[in-house]
Amino acid sequence: MNPSELSTLTTEAFRPELADIDRLPTAEIARLMNTEDQSVPAAVAGQLPRIAAAIDATAERMARGGRLVYAGAGTAGRLGVLDASECPPTFNTAPGQVVGLIAGGPTALLEAVEGAEDSRALATADLDALSLTSDDTVVGVSASGRTPYALAAVEHAREAGALTIGLSCNTGSALTAAAEHAIEVVVGPELVTGSTRLKAGTAQKLVLNMISTITMIRLGKTYGNLMVDVRATNDKLRARSRRIVSLATGASDTDIETALTATDGEVKPAILALLAGVDADTAHQLLAKTGGRLRAALDQ
Repeated sequence: MNPSELSTLTTEAFRPELADIDRLPTAEIARLMNTEDQSVPAAVAGQLPRIAAAIDATAERMARGGRLVYAGAGTAGRLGVLDASECPPTFNTAPGQVVGLIAGGPTALLEAVEGAEDSRALATADLDALSLTSDDTVVGVSASGRTPYALAAVEHAREAGALTIGLSCNTGSALTAAAEHAIEVVVGPELVTGSTRLKAGTAQKLVLNMISTITMIRLGKTYGNLMVDVRATNDKLRARSRRIVSLATGASDTDIETALTATDGEVKPAILALLAGVDADTAHQLLAKTGGRLRAALDQ
């Protein structure tokens, strides 16, 4: 992308009123930055209908066994990898169920990989390695909406029959045109010109949070607002598991420990066993019949 193209992007706009920001006291710069950040949730709110439609389409496919795949470069790619990596401990997603692809691979998480974001072939190869199906969803993430890696990922995924979502921070971008579901969170020029790790990055993080979290709610990964599919891999999460069972059932500490022991620490069958008065094996069977949906199992 040449300088003349950059000048047309809202995310790259220069703000002359901030030209002397480096001369301001630290507290004043912090105040300015905080004020800037307050505009981000409002920009996200303007896209809620589009976000909701994209989530419903994603959840429908994931309920059939599809995967959620994020693809981006630089900050956008790192945010996708971060969101994907948080799904297994939070929602006990299966390996490979939520995937984060970043241009340049794992090395690009820590340092820039020269030319990676400009490589359409790299995006195609990364997606081909996943053997996409029509039940998969690919989310291209790019602040500019023009990053070749993200754009090629969406175009290739659409050709493969997968659902495609484009998340950008400019209007009328190539990514918007390429994706079936376009989400444009326009946060305006950055405090530091062109540094889209700031407001644009915050906006992307908020939207990715929504996509993964609400999709998991739709898939029955929560019971109310409780993380009943949490994977207890450390002391903090084991304590959280006990608290979740307590909040859901109101059972005594002794009964909770007994139920969790019987279910090998799994929260969802422990709750079902306590609320329905069934043993652990029966709880597992009921959940298997309902696709892991606790509310549906309780209604049986």
